[in-house]
Amino acid sequence: MNHAKTPFRWLFWRKLRPLVCAVAMLASLPQAWAQGQGNPPRIGYIYPAGGRQGATFDVTVGGEFLEGVKGVYLSGVGVQATVRQYVKPIPQQQFNTLRDRLKELQDGEKDANALAEISQIKEKMATFLRKPATPALAETVHLEVVIAPDAPVGQREMRLITPNGVSNPRIFCIGQLNEFSEAASVTQGDPNNLPQLRNLNQPRISRPAHETPITIPAVINGQILPGGANRYRFSARKGAQLIVAASARELNPYLADTVPGWFQAAITLMDVKGKELAYADHYRFHPDPVLCFKIPEDGEYVLEIRDSIYRGREDFVYRITVGEVPFITDFFPLGGQDGKKTTVELVGANLPAANPSAMTTMFDASGKTPAVYPLSVQDKTCCSNNISFAVDSLLSFQAKGVHESAGHAQAVALPVVINGRIERPGKWDVYSFAGRAGQEIVAEITARRLGSPMDSVLKLTDITGKVLAFNDDWDDKAAGLETHHADSYLRAKLAADGTYFIHVGDAQKQFGPQVAYRLRLSEPRPDFQLRIAPSALAIRGGASAAFTVYALRQDGFAGEIPLSLTAAPEGFVLGGGRIPAGQDQIRVTLTAPFRAAQEPISLALEGRAQVHGETITRRAVPCEDMMQAFAYRHLVAAQEFLVTIVNRNGPRFAGDMLDAVPLKLTVGAVTPVRLALPLRTPRGQLELELDDPPAGITVEKVSAAEGGCQVALRCDGAKAKAGVEGNLIIRVFFRPIVPASVAATRPAAANRRLPLGTLAAIPFQVVDRPAKDGDAE
Repeated sequence: MNHAKTPFRWLFWRKLRPLVCAVAMLASLPQAWAQGQGNPPRIGYIYPAGGRQGATFDVTVGGEFLEGVKGVYLSGVGVQATVRQYVKPIPQQQFNTLRDRLKELQDGEKDANALAEISQIKEKMATFLRKPATPALAETVHLEVVIAPDAPVGQREMRLITPNGVSNPRIFCIGQLNEFSEAASVTQGDPNNLPQLRNLNQPRISRPAHETPITIPAVINGQILPGGANRYRFSARKGAQLIVAASARELNPYLADTVPGWFQAAITLMDVKGKELAYADHYRFHPDPVLCFKIPEDGEYVLEIRDSIYRGREDFVYRITVGEVPFITDFFPLGGQDGKKTTVELVGANLPAANPSAMTTMFDASGKTPAVYPLSVQDKTCCSNNISFAVDSLLSFQAKGVHESAGHAQAVALPVVINGRIERPGKWDVYSFAGRAGQEIVAEITARRLGSPMDSVLKLTDITGKVLAFNDDWDDKAAGLETHHADSYLRAKLAADGTYFIHVGDAQKQFGPQVAYRLRLSEPRPDFQLRIAPSALAIRGGASAAFTVYALRQDGFAGEIPLSLTAAPEGFVLGGGRIPAGQDQIRVTLTAPFRAAQEPISLALEGRAQVHGETITRRAVPCEDMMQAFAYRHLVAAQEFLVTIVNRNGPRFAGDMLDAVPLKLTVGAVTPVRLALPLRTPRGQLELELDDPPAGITVEKVSAAEGGCQVALRCDGAKAKAGVEGNLIIRVFFRPIVPASVAATRPAAANRRLPLGTLAAIPFQVVDRPAKDGDAE
């Protein structure tokens, strides 16, 4: 733009607009705070965690920060949910007041008004908890769920919507079988039985002697509380191949405050006399147990479920499928090539075929991109369990014959994907290929990630048998549900022309048709995947919120990844959208438009990169960053990235940068940063803090300056090294002015400050101090 021909008043407004907006923000701070600031909602469990097509039923959701819940968000179609009631345990002081009032009413005359008040008080007192065992589960929301008869079968995500945003997701299942549900277990009392309030904090023990009658095939819903065990009685016919498949860890993958970090279900099948017929507390490497049992006689049988070490609480939720239902135990091959049809051999029980233990099906990969897809079969009553079928762009074929040594190796040409199985105990599958001096090759096993029990081992040897590279286990950060990463990966540079050998084995000496694998042999295929966490943001209209983008780099890819929103509604702006070369994650910001949004908005983000002169584009997968057993963290994929615009009438405080970006931070020096954000107001002042800054970068001083404020950033040369890049995230707080008389009597009020939000990300680079004349070269 030619500024010489631009009207002066336009230029004047362009310069002052950020400051004017910021001043307006400061004037409305107390009102904006009152209009809605708080913690984002979190849900810990859904019970029951699913239902049958065509059913209408009640659902209890437990969590925290659920006050004001106004709606339910469900992924997919065919399911509707309505909020019926929100219950929050009352505190001790309120309980005491209500108890005194109740006694007063009960001792006086009981007219219609008194009786109504007594009823209301009892209802409130029933929510009292002297000391909630798990505060994160203490609040409950009661829903009515309606599932359409034609609702697609499978897993959905359920979230709650509150004035402070949309919650984290929890799995909600749509099935085809009859469902039975235990009454919801929540730590609230009975309004008609107040003496029980004394026992509210004692563990509720499920008495194993009680056996709930059910008719199979069916899905059983339940919860396990401390020391509890639930039993179910059903009839079965002789010769029936009974499947008992529990889903517990699948519904709630990780628990932060328990060991091993999930509900470890254990199931026992007994006869009516209590004799144990079968037991399982896992299925292969999966924590959720499965029983496959042939019924010996006509009659009644009892199924028991409990936690393997007798723990329990409300979020120990389960669903158990019981009956002569189709179940796939093994399949081969584990994948195929895109654009082609692959015949897949299935092994299992009750399969819809002449031989119910084995059948074939066709997987058509026409029009499918490389990825992992679910595969199942359907009989007259229901779908089988899903298996994971991999599709790749490389030539794919099945290994043939026995090739257990270099002398009997199967020759292959790179690049290729080989579908194989370890057929004999303690043996290796060996493949040979021609290599060139200086050539890099990659060998990768995909087995455990596709449901195979294989615990693979890989080694690369030359013609003399010398081991050039070896790998047992390799962590795949994209496999967020895996806790034992048993697949192998190796990458090596060949020293000379010649024949080389890849050996595939099992670390546990397993063998048989179920020990299947896919082996990729190729030169490196540099690529990346993206993950974003959390999967939900709550942003005030016109303001910003921070989240993290993770780059899962593959086969040595180290280039930069520019990020962008995809088909986002007008007004959304991504701040700091670039993952620098060589870095695995970046914190970015999302600025929301200054407008209303009645429902959560689903957004998508993608990254682009240059690989061998071509542009590749990858869409980011939303995730929840979940903690397991106090220590371990996992990125667990979600179906949608949802943004809620909250408090749309609140202020906008963009804090626009008045300096060029990326910001140059000099090692060992202090760098001033100017922001269009005034610090003071008649009602208080703003305070700025760096949120999780890079090592060595700190705020030394924040002061008023022309046009707003100035932040002095120190770059410690002992911790921050030249070349580091990223984004600075600045959080904004408001500290109101407190009269001296109030501060003297209430010191806490004088130290109170209110979090307002986040400024847009500020890209930075750490640079060396410029050399001075006379410095040694």
